[in-house]
Amino acid sequence: MKKAVVLVSGGLDSSTVLAMLDKDGYEIYALSFNYSQNHLVEIAKIQSFITRYNVKAHKIINLDLSAFNNSALIDKAIQVPKYSNVNDLGDQIPVTYVPARNTIFLSYALGYAEVIGAFDIFIGAHMTDSANYPDCRPEYLKSFETMANLATKLGVEGNRININAPLINMSKAEIVAKGIELEVDYSETISCYDPTISAISCGTCHACLVRLEAFKANGQVDRIQYLR
Repeated sequence: MKKAVVLVSGGLDSSTVLAMLDKDGYEIYALSFNYSQNHLVEIAKIQSFITRYNVKAHKIINLDLSAFNNSALIDKAIQVPKYSNVNDLGDQIPVTYVPARNTIFLSYALGYAEVIGAFDIFIGAHMTDSANYPDCRPEYLKSFETMANLATKLGVEGNRININAPLINMSKAEIVAKGIELEVDYSETISCYDPTISAISCGTCHACLVRLEAFKANGQVDRIQYLR
């Protein structure tokens, strides 16, 4: 049985990847991060969601990224932008970008992979996010993979480490379609950048709008709660 380290956040994308790995028979080692994010409800979501799958181990890593106080996901003084249309953001990098977040997360995943002898690391990066978040782009992930094989005992000894992003060429609508096929219970996930403490999504941040549009494109109703 192949071992896989997978980054899971409680969101729709990483939950879909988790279901894909479970179907493919991987021995799954999941990593989540409490990184001082304002929307900590995602941790509770993934703790509940992950029990549905054959996960060998799930570790929650506590990180203090509060020094990165120019991100709306960490600094409560910065408002999460709200939009009326999913295309309003364009291709700009928004204030919801957290500096070097995926690099930090993947570095932890890489160290964990070495400890357990896993050659495959999975991340839920996808085509829609790559437009606005540089650390979700294929060229970044390929570069990290190159670094991983240069900087680790596993890689240097010829045991190639793979950074896998199975959703990278998929839109959010295509990801939802895949999840429906895999019978993913998306009501147990959250995508919102500005939810209430009781996990009700705002419905107007970019993450919410992309999610809502994806369900609509599949002729489905998103069963989570929204403020709007």
